Amino acid sequence: MRNVGMLAVLAASMATAQSPSPAAPPAPPAATAALEKASEVPDSAKLVRSTQALSGMREVLRSVLGKVEEARRTKDVVKLNCANEKLTQIKGLLRISEQADVSLQEAVSRQESSTSEHEFTKVMIARQKVGQLRSEAEECIGQLAFRTDENLFVEVEEPNNLPGGDPSRPPTPDIVLVRPPPASPIR
Repeated sequence: MRNVGMLAVLAASMATAQSPSPAAPPAPPAATAALEKASEVPDSAKLVRSTQALSGMREVLRSVLGKVEEARRTKDVVKLNCANEKLTQIKGLLRISEQADVSLQEAVSRQESSTSEHEFTKVMIARQKVGQLRSEAEECIGQLAFRTDENLFVEVEEPNNLPGGDPSRPPTPDIVLVRPPPASPIR
């Protein structure tokens, strides 16, 4: 049940992240490679981008392997299992990507455009998924909760029209004078 909720949140965040805003700056070349159609990328660029994606995925693999070792050193079984799961998925995606890269090189040399587009797309999708798995592995270890900028400075401005005082400590009530009851009930 928890995974279904997480998938819904992930899908909603990806949908909002992929919808371009009118004032959004152009994406860097590495990010646009996954968003553009494989048919629009020349064969030589497909080979270069595929090689770059593979090296990036290998770097992620090394990083997540370090996280697994860190969890193993701290003897935290929950973190270890979570990071191991992400590591296994990354290894599988990297294996698929390496096979797709070889097939891409063969398809480009034979000038088979549909096959080269398909293999290039497989590598780019795997690269995106590996990036997601990296952030999930960091969440497993808990590093995202502690990752902040050293120069981070938060300034809070209090509006002038707020009532003063601490609402958790109300002011003491004024002294209430209580009249004593009459001495006798008969007048």
